[in-house]
Amino acid sequence: MTRLTRTLLAASLLAVHTGVLHAAVSAEEAKQLGTTLTPIGAEMAGNKDGSIPAYTGGLTTLPPGFDSSKGVRPDPFANEKPLFSIDASNMDTYADRLSEGQKAILKKLPGFRMDVYPTHRSVAYPKAIIEGTAKNATRAKLGDDGYTPVGAGGGIPFPIPKSGVEVMINHITRYQGMSFVIPKYSAFNIDAAGKRVLSTQGIWTLESPFYDQANSDPIIYTRARANYTGPARRAGEAVMTFESVDAEKGRRAYQYLPGQRRVRLAPDLAYDTPNPSTSGMSTVDDVNLFNGRMDRYDWKLVGKKEMYVPYNTYRFTYAPDPDSVFGSKFVNPDFVRWELHRVWVVEATLKPGARHIYSRRTFYVDEDSWAVLSNDQYDGRGQLWRPGFAYLTTLYDAEAINTTTSGHYDLIAGTYYINIWPGTGGLKVADKMTSDSRWTPDSLAGAGVR
Repeated sequence: MTRLTRTLLAASLLAVHTGVLHAAVSAEEAKQLGTTLTPIGAEMAGNKDGSIPAYTGGLTTLPPGFDSSKGVRPDPFANEKPLFSIDASNMDTYADRLSEGQKAILKKLPGFRMDVYPTHRSVAYPKAIIEGTAKNATRAKLGDDGYTPVGAGGGIPFPIPKSGVEVMINHITRYQGMSFVIPKYSAFNIDAAGKRVLSTQGIWTLESPFYDQANSDPIIYTRARANYTGPARRAGEAVMTFESVDAEKGRRAYQYLPGQRRVRLAPDLAYDTPNPSTSGMSTVDDVNLFNGRMDRYDWKLVGKKEMYVPYNTYRFTYAPDPDSVFGSKFVNPDFVRWELHRVWVVEATLKPGARHIYSRRTFYVDEDSWAVLSNDQYDGRGQLWRPGFAYLTTLYDAEAINTTTSGHYDLIAGTYYINIWPGTGGLKVADKMTSDSRWTPDSLAGAGVR
């Protein structure tokens, strides 16, 4: 454990015993950004044995012949071979770099393996985001409610976090570009018998008003909409959400159902409501492994660890044939790239009297992207239930990331799902948002008519 990690761990333990730390970091502490820390708060140095390299700015070189209009990004590491593989027979050798969920999957699912490749710290950020992050470091703090960032915008809110809440806010606001569209995504459910079912298909749009450099006081983190085009029973449905910076306001959601021919407010699209995109195989706040309000849990920043996580997963994200990708019990290991990265570990424990199907959740947050890339979720009895993964690719043409494609393995039911998988439909990213007129309830109704 590095000196920096020990310092941050001590700070997190102080937060547990004294309540949420509301103050921004000092100017002196912020000087770490760009020196011992990267401009967005990761450790600049590699690890002791060199298996995690030093950060050198991320991946910004475009592959030869890259065509951004197609939305499918060639794998810049396609010629690399695995360093080694982890399966049930040798998992004990690597146990200290695995989550409890990974260990459980390896034990429970014969044939599941993790092919570990060389680590590439490929995440890069635009200059404006780096500058905004530096400003946030000394001005951003948590409001009196303990969940609302005050004085933050245009960059990562808490590049030197002092609490689990701050780390999770960084995840919620992770930089994914100003606007991106997956023109044809699929969500697949694989049942206990190994049968794959198309749960939903549609168009996914996400925009990030929080990073609008012209707005010094953002009120919205993100706005998102899903327009369902399939299967036939779902075609024409649409959902639109707005994630408020003010934790008390939470999410504003709208839903269009063709049978009713009207748009209605959908306040239940939050917390542990069954997610319609996965036909109820996950909760609404399982999307991206976590989203939405945090007020039903107590959050603890445990510290950091080195861990194998899905990273630079271009082969999986843009794969052309779902029959080859989705096996009867798990995603085909040939398509998933695992790398060793440092992650923040955050534990969420359900508050006394609060309701949620998960009594405890552990999140593993990538230090370079601030995205949750793995989580372990426990049922009301405290039994490990749904470990999940998000599959990171960099949008190297836009200095942003995509971790929208994610899913969970249900260890009790013997099922799994993958949500918002683009495949050959690709992902198109822009450096500016669309018109606000596209984000009205009326526009949702117009787009949903079939």
